[in-house]
Amino acid sequence: MNTFFERIKPQRFLLLLFDIVVVNGSFVLSLFLHFGYELPQWVTRYIMLRMPLITVVFIGLFLAVKLYNNLWRYMSFYELLSMIFCTGAGTVLFLLFDSIGQFLQKTGVIDTAFFKRMPYVVYIDSFLLICFFSVGIRMFYTAYRTISSDAKRRRGSANKRIMIIGAGDMGSSIIYEMSISGYKFGSPVVIIDDDVSKLNSAIRGIPIVGTTKDIPEIVKKFEINEIIFCIPSASAERKREILEIAMSTGCNLKTAPNIDDLTGVNDKISEKIRDVDVLDLLARPEVSLDTEVCKYLEGQTVLVTGGGGSIGSELCRQIARYEPERIVIFDIYENNAFTLKNSLDRRYHGAPQIEIRIGSVRDMDRLCEIFEEFNPSSVFHAAAHKHVPLMEDSPYEAVKNNVLGTYNVCHCANEYGVKNFVLLSTDKAVNPTNVMGATKRVAELTVQHFSQISKGTKFAAVRFGNVLGSNGSVIPIFKEQIKQGGPVTVTHPDITRYFMTIPEASQLVVQAGGLAKGGEIFVLDMGEPVKIVTLAENLIKLSGFEPYKDIEIQFTGLRPGEKLYEELSLEEELDGRRKTQNDKIFVTAPITFDAQMLEREIRSVPDLKPTEVRDFLKRLVPNCNFK
Repeated sequence: MNTFFERIKPQRFLLLLFDIVVVNGSFVLSLFLHFGYELPQWVTRYIMLRMPLITVVFIGLFLAVKLYNNLWRYMSFYELLSMIFCTGAGTVLFLLFDSIGQFLQKTGVIDTAFFKRMPYVVYIDSFLLICFFSVGIRMFYTAYRTISSDAKRRRGSANKRIMIIGAGDMGSSIIYEMSISGYKFGSPVVIIDDDVSKLNSAIRGIPIVGTTKDIPEIVKKFEINEIIFCIPSASAERKREILEIAMSTGCNLKTAPNIDDLTGVNDKISEKIRDVDVLDLLARPEVSLDTEVCKYLEGQTVLVTGGGGSIGSELCRQIARYEPERIVIFDIYENNAFTLKNSLDRRYHGAPQIEIRIGSVRDMDRLCEIFEEFNPSSVFHAAAHKHVPLMEDSPYEAVKNNVLGTYNVCHCANEYGVKNFVLLSTDKAVNPTNVMGATKRVAELTVQHFSQISKGTKFAAVRFGNVLGSNGSVIPIFKEQIKQGGPVTVTHPDITRYFMTIPEASQLVVQAGGLAKGGEIFVLDMGEPVKIVTLAENLIKLSGFEPYKDIEIQFTGLRPGEKLYEELSLEEELDGRRKTQNDKIFVTAPITFDAQMLEREIRSVPDLKPTEVRDFLKRLVPNCNFK
């Protein structure tokens, strides 16, 4: 009880006092109604003896069902039923109390005048009076808030005039939460829905005035300055179409959360509304995973190299969903790994167990220590240098990390009997025009080489395109340039790239690991390529500016090693390319290569001179095309 009074708000405390007066006053009034204004002396004594007990029982019941938690915000149907139920229960308790007491008194078991059963009408009247006054004050206050909030909305006194897209449960819930907050953060003015049967009707007083194709016209007519997308069931393609229409209006765009983002029954949807991001415009169909395929991780120890990076960390999060016993994060940079461990520990409470080990994949001795300590059953090799222009300037570092590092991890996986090994590769490994892409192609060949000589480890590689939001991706760069007022720099007006979100890529990598039989290069379905200039234009629009007018876009020319477009498969791989049981994962046909030369050349890496790196890569990847 002390805890309750410490946290109760003043207005709720006033309501509690009001209920104390109501429950006692209702019993007194019901007695006056029955006996008249001149109460018998024994009735007066009965009232004085019963008041403390009435207060404890009724208020105790109200507190037990938490009627004072939200009553000053709104009166829900649940609270109405709870109030009636508690009042009825309290009344029945007193009737039983008085009846049993009077029976015991008559039989001589007890000798006191404390007990006296009143006529049934007294109990019925007191029940009705408590319900009338206690429920009535709450309903009155709710009606007052609704009328005053609606008046405020109609006067346009709220900060923003809002259009709601979607007349379903999500849209209705958001309008309701806005109303009980007094429209502090904006006023819903109109609703849009493509179900024509809903047109000319209303939700909580907000009219449904048109379909999505009418958005630009309705925005002008009703002077809308913010649009909230509230259709969580919409397909990715349909959501993109609607958002593109909304974006043409120049309004501030927001989106309601997905159902998966609501983690608890007490979550407020309005607090999870966020700005529309360019990822929403590039949204792809949800990845469908076969959880049976991913059961190879259950109860196992999994090692993720580069586990603290943007892709490696998401890979750890996806792996954790399949209940491994332990995840070992191996990375050369400790801060990201430490942050990731804390995040996973908070979410999973130590199951799986998260371990961090710091080191480099270039260091064979350190890798052996890790494999000796943990004996992992699965390895995901994400550690790599990936930045194309930087690796053009430091090619030997790319070779040491991406080529020698991959060889070292493959060697340890083979020696220590790892069951599954998955390399994260890139579309830049296909007909590479840069050092980074060539090193990743050598890494793919290394994985296939170890698959041929290994007796127990299933080696595979997964090849995919650009990952949205990863370190060094274009979106953070564009956002910073927009924040500075421009210009936004794009290398070429026709340059295109394949894009995939980090969670989608990581989920498919985990799935591919379970599909591997040994030696495969899996290629992820990246959808349609996206023009980078279109990406820049959309980001500028979402930031509230007009491309080329408010924020300039400058074309700077292709950088060293950069292609206009990327490829996902070599021409020689296409003939034998086939789908797996997951329609977003393909397997390419293996290409023959000189394994003995590959082994010999990789072993020579420590003796290479920096000036010899490009010739080294051309010997191993004859189809590479760089200076």
